[in-house]
Amino acid sequence: MNQRIVVGLDGSAESVAAAHWAAREALLRSAPLHLVHAEEWFSPLSIPAARSDLRRQWAQALLREASKELLEKHPQLDISTESFDGQPADSLASTTATAGMVVLGSRGLGTLRGFVLGSVGMAVIHAMEQPVVLVRATEDALPHGQECHLDRDMVVGIDISRPCDALLAFAFDEASRRACTLRALHSWMAPPLAGSGSAYNPEVHAQIAQSMDTGLDAMLKPWRDMYPAVSLDAQVEVGHASEQILEAGSEAGLIVVGRRIRQSSLGAHIGPITHAILHHSTAPVAVVAHE
Repeated sequence: MNQRIVVGLDGSAESVAAAHWAAREALLRSAPLHLVHAEEWFSPLSIPAARSDLRRQWAQALLREASKELLEKHPQLDISTESFDGQPADSLASTTATAGMVVLGSRGLGTLRGFVLGSVGMAVIHAMEQPVVLVRATEDALPHGQECHLDRDMVVGIDISRPCDALLAFAFDEASRRACTLRALHSWMAPPLAGSGSAYNPEVHAQIAQSMDTGLDAMLKPWRDMYPAVSLDAQVEVGHASEQILEAGSEAGLIVVGRRIRQSSLGAHIGPITHAILHHSTAPVAVVAHE
């Protein structure tokens, strides 16, 4: 059986969109869908905390209604539910050991809502080594007449200077399942003018661009051979990577970006390019952890 897809629910429009996106993905993969609600409740000293049984009833009703809505649209789905009290990222980690993907709602534009009330999306991404998909509450993400994802290209951002096999494996596998075009994009910046004026010589610039093309082709060749049916559009662009990916992915069905797995608790766990795309993309974004 394919690994289940876990989606977080908090009752927001973003999490509803995430649930419908995850349902279509579960059908695409013939995988079970697991709906999760987790929330850590805080109460100011002057306001009595909601009784735990009432909170539990609310969470169960949320999961029950979501399951009913998804099964009415996709009766073939295999759906299970689970609710937790406690830190959302920790709770999710305990239920995703065998998951193939985690799907969360995202408000974007500076705020990641996550799958509970509060900004926990980043904490979840940091804690998970499974692919995490962030979904906006847009028309394309909400229920529509098709039982599958909309027929749109995918975009994957690649850094040819470092290995990224897990990123490419996810992107090619997903494009193969969707039977869509995969646009593989590598961006580079010309060096600062001071001390590097030769880089602005047209011949030197062309040589650098050719080197980048060669590097991208070499990185993609094994995956072309492994997935010959995938329509691949490999591009090297000059400019800021986040801007190039956002532009290329403005009409995409999915943008795929990576993050390096860090063992240390210190330092950034999400690079600036992925961070910018998470905050500004209108398309669903898959974050794939890799060495």
